[in-house]
Amino acid sequence: MPALNSHTLIAVIGAGAMGAGIAQVAAQAGHPVRLYDNRPGAAAQAITTIDQQLAKRVASGKLAATAHADCIARLQPADSLEALADAGLVIEAIVENLEVKQALLSELEGLCRSDCILASNTSSLSITRLAAGLQRPANVVGMHFFNPAPLMALVEVVSGLATDPGVAACILATARAWGKTPVLARSTPGFIVNRVARPFYAESLRLLQEGVADCASLDALLREAGGFRMGAFELTDLIGHDVNYAVTCSVFDAYYQDMRFQPSLIQKELVDAGHLGRKRGLGFYDYREGAVRPQPNDAHSTAMVEQLIVEGESGLLEPLIARLAASGISVIRRAGSGLLRVGDATVALSDGRLASQRAREEGLDNLVLLDLAFDYQQASRLAISSAADTHALARDQVVALFNRAGIAVSALRDSPGLCVLRTVAMLANEAADALLQGVASAKDLDLAMCAGVNYPCGPLAWADAIGIERVVQVLDNLQAAYGEERYRPSLQLRRLLAEGARFHE
Repeated sequence: MPALNSHTLIAVIGAGAMGAGIAQVAAQAGHPVRLYDNRPGAAAQAITTIDQQLAKRVASGKLAATAHADCIARLQPADSLEALADAGLVIEAIVENLEVKQALLSELEGLCRSDCILASNTSSLSITRLAAGLQRPANVVGMHFFNPAPLMALVEVVSGLATDPGVAACILATARAWGKTPVLARSTPGFIVNRVARPFYAESLRLLQEGVADCASLDALLREAGGFRMGAFELTDLIGHDVNYAVTCSVFDAYYQDMRFQPSLIQKELVDAGHLGRKRGLGFYDYREGAVRPQPNDAHSTAMVEQLIVEGESGLLEPLIARLAASGISVIRRAGSGLLRVGDATVALSDGRLASQRAREEGLDNLVLLDLAFDYQQASRLAISSAADTHALARDQVVALFNRAGIAVSALRDSPGLCVLRTVAMLANEAADALLQGVASAKDLDLAMCAGVNYPCGPLAWADAIGIERVVQVLDNLQAAYGEERYRPSLQLRRLLAEGARFHE
């Protein structure tokens, strides 16, 4: 089904930051737009704010003056819901309350023409429930923008049980015509992003609670090794802990307390204390005037290292070995089982077991485990952990090896899967389960996480790159270590492993 014609009137209800942003997007795409808010003067003020923001872009040379003028000319405040009666698409962006939204949609159905599409910008409420009880539930669809709407590319187009596939296709095409990156999702708790992203926060919170490392080090590892735009603690500080914790609780409850989505007691404590992040000046970090930002833990070494022995196939570590060789390290290759030897140390990529457990089970002396990196050629920081009986000198030799190539090292307390590896494995697991349950296609699942939350790679594509077998192995080892259902591998992963298949062929 084609996109809505640019002459189609778009109505937006709710003149807060999200509603105003959506109105701006539609107007900049060429549509006449009416913005309504039940607060007197709020819609007109929102348009004034949009005008001021666009004027700044014109002044900086980022927007043509004519484009600015045309956009504002298309935006009109509406003084009543009745003024929206001739709209072809109405997007509500009001309070996240099921009953309030249902009442609004019911009223709109009585006012608007029979072919008007009613879209909800809800981030978590069921589109099926929102449409239930309406005379024309087929016309109701989710159109979930991300904040700020004019800048964020992703739009989740969400179909409820009764949504007409043609309506969803029309909204998908319309969002694309508006310059957005739309993905199609089925109405399940959290849709795509708010579901699949839960492990990104949860694993860092668990590592902090277990004393594996501090906030600054874990955040730095996700950025500098994992390639994520922000670490979990700085991101939740930015989002606001009241908001992030509420979403986690909502998903947890919606999935009948599935332990994969268990909220964190550490985050609850911040919410209880009113330490909500940047907006309150305190969260995991202190944002008050004069506060000093803590720095990540850097392991230091005075050891001298000139040689690295590679035993057998190095797999994912091959780019790292090439980088070390380029830094002047002499690389010697010989037969073996994929281990690295530097000085007295044995080095291996983590497989999800504790370093001490793996050293005992495989009879490895001075074992140092290495964390995953998105790109070992570019990573500026890596995490390591050591078995309990690893000599300090052996660990220092590993630190010196990576420092030689300009890589900072954060030494973590021995923990299954370290930081980046367990986070990526759990993201891939959640995305795989969403695919198994028909929430979205593999392509859209990956696209949503890249466009919506700026992941360096879609979780399923990342799983393909790591290898399905390794992802399942890491999850199995995490589950064995913790004895929790939280880490159970998705059937979709096990199925692909059994078939020798990938998510993206």
